[in-house]
Amino acid sequence: MPGKLGRTSKERAALLRNQASQLLWYGKIETTAAKAKQLKSYVEKLITKAVNTYDDNIEFEVTEKDKKGKEIKVTNIKDGPKKLAARRAIMAKTYDLQEIKGFNEKKSAYKARTADIQHPLMDKLFNELAPKYAARKEEKGQGGGYTRIYLLGERRGDAAETAIIELV
Repeated sequence: MPGKLGRTSKERAALLRNQASQLLWYGKIETTAAKAKQLKSYVEKLITKAVNTYDDNIEFEVTEKDKKGKEIKVTNIKDGPKKLAARRAIMAKTYDLQEIKGFNEKKSAYKARTADIQHPLMDKLFNELAPKYAARKEEKGQGGGYTRIYLLGERRGDAAETAIIELV
């Protein structure tokens, strides 16, 4: 028995997961108004989780040997427990998208650019979007309101109300 959005719960979860991934990656998608309204709360919760934990990092020093056998100290950074838990929770609710090769970008340049990025969507969310929205939260004194919906009118063919949902 189909429920909300005319889909079963598994189909609806997959749809929201896919659209959330696309919205976070591209910043804007066009869909029906009903899907956009469902997607808004789904994505806002993910972004809030990222904003609250993006700066939870642990720095530690490691002594490594270079090519000549000389010991050098290297500072490494890894996720703290709250950020790691948030990252895993968000990864469970989104699909991992791959970085797209630029139009005139050489294959070697693409590989060099994406060599150390394992999860591009999580990297973008925690390193670009979360700091931007955290600064916005400090400036305006309010959290949330990360997305905006524009209604476009009826779609030709089935007369479904269409909308654009975008990150603010």
